[in-house]
Amino acid sequence: MKKEAMPTPQELLEALRQVKYPGFTRDIVSFGFIKDIEVGGTGVTVQLAPTTDNPEVIAQMRQEILDVLESLVAVPVEVVVQRPPASGQVRAKPEIPGVRHVIAVASGKGGVGKSTVAVNLALALSAIGQRVGLLDADVYGPSVPLMLGIHERPQTTEDKRLLPIQKYGLKVMSMGFLVPAGHAVVWRGPMIDKLLTEFTKNVDWGDLDVIVIDLPPGTGDAQLTIVQKVPLSGGVIVTTPQDVALLDVRRGVKMFEEVHVPVLGVIENMSYHICRRCGHRAEIFSHGGGARMAEQFQVPFLGEVPLVREIREDGDVGTPLVVAQPAHPQSQVFIGLAERLVMELANKERQRTVH
Repeated sequence: MKKEAMPTPQELLEALRQVKYPGFTRDIVSFGFIKDIEVGGTGVTVQLAPTTDNPEVIAQMRQEILDVLESLVAVPVEVVVQRPPASGQVRAKPEIPGVRHVIAVASGKGGVGKSTVAVNLALALSAIGQRVGLLDADVYGPSVPLMLGIHERPQTTEDKRLLPIQKYGLKVMSMGFLVPAGHAVVWRGPMIDKLLTEFTKNVDWGDLDVIVIDLPPGTGDAQLTIVQKVPLSGGVIVTTPQDVALLDVRRGVKMFEEVHVPVLGVIENMSYHICRRCGHRAEIFSHGGGARMAEQFQVPFLGEVPLVREIREDGDVGTPLVVAQPAHPQSQVFIGLAERLVMELANKERQRTVH
């Protein structure tokens, strides 16, 4: 039944919270995609401003908006879609003072060694002369404090800003510093927004060449919120070779595309295993899938990280491989990944300058 009195724009906005962004559990209102609602005697106009230019996603959102509002008002409803700007012309997000680049390390699911790669990659970037920060944004299971052997809590400045903890040449901030060990954390969108504000605006990072962000595993609401809010220079996707993991690369690429963040590359972790006794190479989880998937999506393939016991053992005791054994062949693998990542950042920077 139609309402006799015309709802207010705020009432209609609240009603649209039942419209979920396709593929996610979070609604289009909390994502900020509804820019305006005009209510008049002859009709209702909704200004929809999604970050995607995928016509199927836009059409689905538009239809669901019409379905909701046409059940509430007796006048015509029009949905005006504001197309996102072309890549490279996206409205700039607030920068982190003193920080040149921010990269996000993501994975389509857990269990692929994303945090291990993020930590060793950050240390490798430092080893080649970069000034590096490491932000552990895994709000559900922060592991960076354990992997770096950090047990203290961050101090604050006179103006109440958090000071990152310095370890192995990195400036480190983690959710794990703010929550007692063993406590379960349940975070929803607004709480994650507040956390990100704390970690980006209220942390005294100083002058850095790059901040490496260890994202939560997966490509859901929390991850999309983070890549929306933080001024990213690009994203790195970590996967393993088997087909079931490579399907998640597709989700990771799509997530970054939704917010117009370039994918700097794909890293294939646990790519193969070399027997320490006989030197035999075993491709336990298949091999080469990461490179094929990168080629399919036309994004760089940064390289392969083999499965070796030392990577796990050193991380478990708080001295990651790149620090504990810098001459180890696998430490040199991370150095190579870091060098290629710096090259990709430089390429993207040149492209932005040209355009």
